[in-house]
Amino acid sequence: MSPVFHSVSLADRSRYDALFHRCSQKASDYTFVNVWGWRNIYGLSWAWEDDLVWIRQEKPLPAIWAPVGDWEKIDWAGRFEMLHEWGLPVIRVPERLAALWRNVFADRVSIEDSREHWDYVYAAQDLRELKGNKYHKKKNLLSQFLKSYDFTYEPMSEALVEEALTLQEDWCAWKSCEESESLSGENEVITEILRNWKALGNLMGGMVHVAGKPVAYTIAEAIDAATVVVHVEKGHADYKGVYQAVNWLFVSHLPESILWINREQDLGDEGLRKAKLSYQPTRFVEKFVAYPQS
Repeated sequence: MSPVFHSVSLADRSRYDALFHRCSQKASDYTFVNVWGWRNIYGLSWAWEDDLVWIRQEKPLPAIWAPVGDWEKIDWAGRFEMLHEWGLPVIRVPERLAALWRNVFADRVSIEDSREHWDYVYAAQDLRELKGNKYHKKKNLLSQFLKSYDFTYEPMSEALVEEALTLQEDWCAWKSCEESESLSGENEVITEILRNWKALGNLMGGMVHVAGKPVAYTIAEAIDAATVVVHVEKGHADYKGVYQAVNWLFVSHLPESILWINREQDLGDEGLRKAKLSYQPTRFVEKFVAYPQS
C-alpha cells in the first residue's frame, strides 16, 4: 500500500532531519530549509514510511523527488511496484542513489543525467585564499571593494532579519521580480525563510554594511560536520565587488572544520552556470532523473 502524502510542516522538522542525516550523500535540495521553503512554489508534499520519506511535487509538472533515508539499507526491489504505480519521473536523484538503483532495477528503470540540478561544491580553502590566475578577476574585485568602502561584516542573526528583508525588497525592485515568475517565486521563498529565522533554528550567514547601510547578505546552513550549503546570496549592484566580498567574508569567518561550500545548482540558467563555474568548483553532486519502465 502506498504511503499517503501530507503537507510539509515545521512540526515534522526533527523527524525529517533524522532521515536526511542518514543519506550517504547530501544534496542541497533536500535540506529541510529548502523543502519547507519551496513547498508552495513547487506544490510539495511528503509521505512517511518507517525508514524513508518521499517528496512529491505538483508544479511545474508532477514528479517524485528522490526519497530521503538510509539508502543502503532499503529494500528497493520491494519499492518498485509503488514507483511504477505512481507513474511519475523521480527527479533530483543524487548519484549514489542512482548507482544503487541501476544495480537493483536494471532495465526496469531508465536513468538520465540532470545537469541543471548538479550541486556546485567548492573547497572552502580555495574560496578563502583565491590563489592563482584562475581567481585573478575575483581577487581584483574583492580588493576594490575592501579598499573602496567603509564596510563592516556581521554573522547573520535574528537581529539582522529586518535589514535583510529591506535589502531583499530593494533587490527585487531593481530586478523587477514581479515580471519574472522565477524571481518572484524565489523572493517569496527568501522572505518566508527570513521571517521564520528563529523557528528554522539552524541557519547561519552574514551581512555586509557600508557606512552603516546593509549592502549584501547571505543565508546558509551546515548539512554535515564539514559542509555548508549557501541558500541565498544577494548584494547591492551599486557597490562594485559586493558579491565577491560577501562570499569571501562569509567563508573566511567559518570555522576551519568547514572544508566544503555547496552553492547549489544552476537550474539550467546560462548566466548562473557561468557565474558558478567562474569560482572553479572542486566537484559536483551529480543528479539524475529516473523513469520507471512498464
